[in-house]
Amino acid sequence: MNVFAFDIETVPDTVGGAGIHGLGGLPDDEITSAMLAMRRARTGGNEFLPHHLHRVAVISIAACIGDRFLVFSLGHEGEPESAIIQRFFDGLDRYRPQLVSWNGSGFDLPVLHYRALRHGVRAPCYWESGQNERSFRWNNYLNRFHEGHLDLMDVLSGYQLRSAAPLDEVASLCGLPGKMGMSGGDVQAAVAAGEIDAVRRYCEVDALNTYLLFLRFEYMRGNLMDDSYTTACERVRSSLSEMAESHAAAFLDAWQSQPTPEA
Repeated sequence: MNVFAFDIETVPDTVGGAGIHGLGGLPDDEITSAMLAMRRARTGGNEFLPHHLHRVAVISIAACIGDRFLVFSLGHEGEPESAIIQRFFDGLDRYRPQLVSWNGSGFDLPVLHYRALRHGVRAPCYWESGQNERSFRWNNYLNRFHEGHLDLMDVLSGYQLRSAAPLDEVASLCGLPGKMGMSGGDVQAAVAAGEIDAVRRYCEVDALNTYLLFLRFEYMRGNLMDDSYTTACERVRSSLSEMAESHAAAFLDAWQSQPTPEA
């Protein structure tokens, strides 16, 4: 089974926001400020923009494809959002992976839905629910209780928002590095400054934490035994040790050695 543990990073969609709110002709930073101010006024202080006004800057994936493990990102400097999203859904068509996320049902996938619709992105495998391929009737990406997409935060919280926990804190509880180097609040400024590589590194760390929590979840529910869990973790360590990027080495150094889950 192929597995894609994924995470996205976004920035405000100033083009869409300008059109919706009649802000055409203003510089991007002023459009962003106006969008956030209107959001605060509407929500009583919360400036987190609605899902359809997030523009996808990076999608990072920690992938197990057959016996290989690799970490990669979609989204290079100057790459159109439409191309980033199309490549993501093309990967689903090609590899038919199990998608794994942390709050992907609440944020990442709805954002991708709206942005794919905006750009006319095709994603037949993702939207399949059994009309053309019978097996998708019982396990597809769309049903909350199927495992085509496994939202770990959703499942572990018992589908109760009040018991949901942040990825960073749960990763730390389990001896994983958690977030490293940046926070979500830094992404917009980094993208504006052309520092897309820093955003890619940050997003890849989140994807790595998500994948390793997925392995622990698989162990907890009996889908991995001691030896297979250890083998899966060692495959990740080996892949990280071969990566040239500095954040891979930093993640590996910070990762506490836990070949089997502690009792």
